Amino acid sequence: MRAAAGLVQALRDELRPSSCTIGFGTPGSVTAKGVMKNCNSTCLNGRPLPRDLEHALGQAVRVANDANCLALSEATDGAGAGKDVVFAAILGTGVGGGIAAFGRVISGPNGLGGEWGHTALPRRRDDEPCLPCYCGHSGCVESLLSGPGLARDHASRLGDAGRQWTAAEVAAAAESGDACAVESMQRYAERLARALSTIVNVLDPDVIVLGGGMSQVDSLYRDVPPLLQRSVFASLGADPLRVDLRRSVHGDSSGVRGAAWLWRTDGVSSSSA
Repeated sequence: MRAAAGLVQALRDELRPSSCTIGFGTPGSVTAKGVMKNCNSTCLNGRPLPRDLEHALGQAVRVANDANCLALSEATDGAGAGKDVVFAAILGTGVGGGIAAFGRVISGPNGLGGEWGHTALPRRRDDEPCLPCYCGHSGCVESLLSGPGLARDHASRLGDAGRQWTAAEVAAAAESGDACAVESMQRYAERLARALSTIVNVLDPDVIVLGGGMSQVDSLYRDVPPLLQRSVFASLGADPLRVDLRRSVHGDSSGVRGAAWLWRTDGVSSSSA
């Protein structure tokens, strides 16, 4: 709270005499009672984050899920600009998703819109792990498609428990031709395609935008689309799948930009603040 208040006050001093609105992107979502839920930063769960921020800052704030902020930013003037329906996926320490339709975030009455990271990986194979998740369930998409999930999967295939891999190291090793790392990235791409096929079958978005650390892996934009074509509803037949997989234009800044956009009167759904 002190860090946030200090940052905001520095910006206020810079903007004077103009006033400003304040938006925050955060893991999880705000309940009807004004407390946080479903945060992978679990210290936030059950805490009245919006109220505490407003008390610390002395003015109203709007708070929304970080993936929803990413979706709103990229749908407004990023990779999904000009498109009707944009699905944004954060592939980082965790896995999150957000939906922006016709310039508005779709969060839903329970704040669960786009939360594909805590659905089960579709068509899970017998040799795929079904790992426990902090949310209390097992086999969540997040457990395999987060950066730590990729690193853990690669280490388990190597059988080297003493080596602490990162997702960036696995991707770099694959780019340099390391055979085991290439296989790990191929597994990741195939699992990502299966996970996104559920989104396409239900939502049929114009654009899927990737954010988070894994969105910087160039091979995903080459390898995932043909795998996705094979994973969606089979009646497409020979028709090409009309959905673009794109990297977020604004990168790590997109979530922050989306939080600022929350004060746009036509960009806030009734349950996103």
